[in-house]
Amino acid sequence: MSANLAPVLSPELQKIAEARHHDPFSVLGRHKNNGITEVRAFLPYAVEVTLAEGERSLQRIEGSDFFTWRGDATDLPERYRLIWRDKELREHISHDPYSYPAQISDFDLHLFGEGKHLHAYRILGAHAHEVDGTAGVLFAVWAPNAERVSVVADFNRWDGRCHPMRVRGGSGVWELFIPDISQGAMYKFEVRNRDTGEIHLKTDPYGQQFEIRPQTASIVAASDYAWNDQAWLEQRKQHDWQHQPMSIYEVHLGSWQHGPEGELLNYRELAHRLVAYVKELGFSHIELLPITEHPYDPSWGYQTTGYYAPSSRYGSPDDFRYFIDYCHQNGIGVFLDWVPAHFPKDAFGLARFDGEAVYEHADPRLGEHIDWSTLIFNYGRHEVRNFLLSSALYWIEEMHIDGLRVDAVASMLYLDYSREEGEWLPNQYGGRENLEAIDFLRQLNTAVHEQHPGVLMMAEESTSWPMVSRPVHVGGLGFDMKWNMGWMNDTLSYIENEAVHRKYHHNMLTFSMLYAFTENFLLPFSHDEVVHGKGNMLNKMPGDEWQKHANLRLLYTYMFTHPGKKLMFMGCEIGQGVEWNSAQTLDWYVLDYPLHQGLKQSVSDLNRLYHNTPALYHDEFEWQGFDWIDCNDADQSVLSYMRKNGDDFVIVIVNFTPVSRHGYRIGVPRAGVYEEIFNSDAAIYGGSNQGNGGKQLIAEEIQWMNQSHSLELTLPPLAGIVLRPA
Repeated sequence: MSANLAPVLSPELQKIAEARHHDPFSVLGRHKNNGITEVRAFLPYAVEVTLAEGERSLQRIEGSDFFTWRGDATDLPERYRLIWRDKELREHISHDPYSYPAQISDFDLHLFGEGKHLHAYRILGAHAHEVDGTAGVLFAVWAPNAERVSVVADFNRWDGRCHPMRVRGGSGVWELFIPDISQGAMYKFEVRNRDTGEIHLKTDPYGQQFEIRPQTASIVAASDYAWNDQAWLEQRKQHDWQHQPMSIYEVHLGSWQHGPEGELLNYRELAHRLVAYVKELGFSHIELLPITEHPYDPSWGYQTTGYYAPSSRYGSPDDFRYFIDYCHQNGIGVFLDWVPAHFPKDAFGLARFDGEAVYEHADPRLGEHIDWSTLIFNYGRHEVRNFLLSSALYWIEEMHIDGLRVDAVASMLYLDYSREEGEWLPNQYGGRENLEAIDFLRQLNTAVHEQHPGVLMMAEESTSWPMVSRPVHVGGLGFDMKWNMGWMNDTLSYIENEAVHRKYHHNMLTFSMLYAFTENFLLPFSHDEVVHGKGNMLNKMPGDEWQKHANLRLLYTYMFTHPGKKLMFMGCEIGQGVEWNSAQTLDWYVLDYPLHQGLKQSVSDLNRLYHNTPALYHDEFEWQGFDWIDCNDADQSVLSYMRKNGDDFVIVIVNFTPVSRHGYRIGVPRAGVYEEIFNSDAAIYGGSNQGNGGKQLIAEEIQWMNQSHSLELTLPPLAGIVLRPA
């Protein structure tokens, strides 16, 4: 053959050489024909190849990178090894990947295709695997529009010709067991579209570890972590969370605290620092802004590219396991902010994964969030639902997460979310409801609750959609709790008014009680309230510095005594000096000042008051846990109410003006002595120390505010007080 002529290869060999064969196992590996065995390998970087068993040399097909051996193979094992030398005369030895049968069962593929595989993460992705005594890694990925998919990695020079995968029938799943590689290998999938021939280099959608950004390779992960939180997990199953206190400290790990050189902290160091701080403040849970892998720091994790991987910014997956384990051993639960509503357009990620819209809708009227410049999952596709469903269960099962806060649920429920007319497509009945997303959310919540009793699902949902936190079997979405965005918006809008104007907006405080028990509500002062020009919590408050602090202590007193579980974003408890900036650590220096120290102490004391007072938490989802005493004192901007647990009760009075009210009469339900157990105006918090501390408040038999008895007391300025029978 002339040196200038390309080799004449069969069409099947030519497809392998051009990296466009969908079934390399039909060409490569060991084949028997008419009693003769042929071993065929395609090794682009080899100069000579030998079978390790019997030292049989493979012959190069002239002008190509194919090597073959033919002969009697009665002594050749099924799982043979190839020894080959490269141009630098370095020797390589490994088992031939193309001598191994398919590994994923047909039943697994069937469940995945139906969207019912609860543990798809166990079959897809990259997993340490052993076949016939040989250790290696099993790679699998879903790419239904691919002509060819290859594993490219540091062990094959990132060359898509070296390790093409096999497709499993019409499932769209490609798999390949590569022996003799182990944990820590970096890899991606090279995907060739069957219609255009375009090549796409993608990270593993099911990858459980990634390089530190800006690098994007997936890493073969394996865990040897030994958990020590069995006692926590057992009590979680039986925990009557609806009738127990729950206050959540929301944290962005990248900006809570930094190391001495301004570096990000590791999960393990964060565990020790955070747990000590959260226990000091009295919170029962931590909620993490998304730590799922993401390329862009200012997205705070809400533009996820790794739905199965804790971000490598803060350490390894086992470092994250340590974080959760340490929290649990110290009695602190951990929730994860999880983002199934949308994903970014990064070329290495899910977007147009195999050259076509796979995880997203092809039509931008269904498949794109214009506001966020992200893509919307196609919830009608079984495999996409399975991807998300399996992700949720992965964090619960493999990382021991206690619950998921599901982000942007409203954007999932409505096809016209943030869209003008003509920019969206109605459902099959002509409506605006996203029926496929609704079905997915119900399937998700049902699966989580059936598989893991005690794990909580929380919806960030800002509309009037009914029964978000009601069971699926009665027509609800199946969440355990819903963020009360209405209460948050109304309350902040009210308190941002100067005190003299508040009497004209009194109904903004009382309105929440018209719907407070229609859902299981959580009251959030979250990260969303202290970014994008909204300012920090302290600077939302009107007045001079003293009044700002007094208003904020009053606001927190109102939150901790209002029905509903509690959530506070980091920095809100210390009076963060400026608007939250995710690129900087919190303004811890403010704790050098007495008013900020007092604010932090008031949050700690409110937490303990809440956690130690069953009247404040036992029935916070039911009407019997609340009674107005007086909701009509708009002229003085005062609210008074009872929180109850059976016959046990406390009385809360909040004064939203800077005027001290002496001789204020309040109705109480029975005779006896009452004591003041909390006063946000106390001197220890930086207040003016007015109130009723140390006084005996004796109920008089004077009917007042529809109560049989009444007390005369002092209402401190811009403050809330809590009373109980002595």
